[in-house]
Amino acid sequence: MRNYLFCQVENRGRVCVITISRPEVMNALHRPASLELEHAFDDFFNDSELWVAIITGAGEKAFCAGNDLKYQAAGNDTTLPVSGFGGLTGRFQTIKPVIAAVNGICMGGGFEIALACDLIVAAENAVFALPEPRVGLAAGAGGLLRLPRQIPLKQAMGMILTARRVGAQEGLSLGFVNEVAPIGSALNQALRLADVILEGSPMSIRASKQTVMQGLEADSLESAYKTQKSFSAVKALYESDDRVEGPKAFSEKRPPAWKGR
Repeated sequence: MRNYLFCQVENRGRVCVITISRPEVMNALHRPASLELEHAFDDFFNDSELWVAIITGAGEKAFCAGNDLKYQAAGNDTTLPVSGFGGLTGRFQTIKPVIAAVNGICMGGGFEIALACDLIVAAENAVFALPEPRVGLAAGAGGLLRLPRQIPLKQAMGMILTARRVGAQEGLSLGFVNEVAPIGSALNQALRLADVILEGSPMSIRASKQTVMQGLEADSLESAYKTQKSFSAVKALYESDDRVEGPKAFSEKRPPAWKGR
């Protein structure tokens, strides 16, 4: 396990919990923190024994307040790693599921990290926004691209152009939040959600995620339908032990023993 200064990593069985840990600045990220998170996510995606990741923020006040503006204003290097802000927003070929457990402030780059996740569990005190225009910046770590793909365009443009803050319940209504949890319970609820995901074959989960994401990028539904069996995770599923174990366990009326291969 690596030694980190700006994040914490804990493996709980098949689940990797990554915690942004800069509470003194509302978990805002500078380049060194993003580089650490890149390493943490690299380790997760490369570890065959880990099947689901959860990212959260230290404390209850903030998930991540975004870019560390004081660090930037001091003239420091703010170049993002190849994997993007928080080591996540620039990843587009990931097939393992990632859950954001959002506690408190989730703005700017923090919101972009959450949008890059597959699921968002938001505490009741969560607040989402893309406030970059108010400080002369733009949400270039994927927020301007992902938000209009995840909620209706007019609602997305309203948030983007006015930097409007949206609470957890409204995020649920808009559709970018999956579940709302009591204050202090977002991580526990995300862990329960991860447990539900783990009930399915990890090979099936990865094939499903890859098919959805590549299907959304295809030229047409027909094109995606015709090519889906060529997707790497789909091919891996059909060649896996899990594809044999699932029907066998069902016929024998017992829980499946997934191997993830």
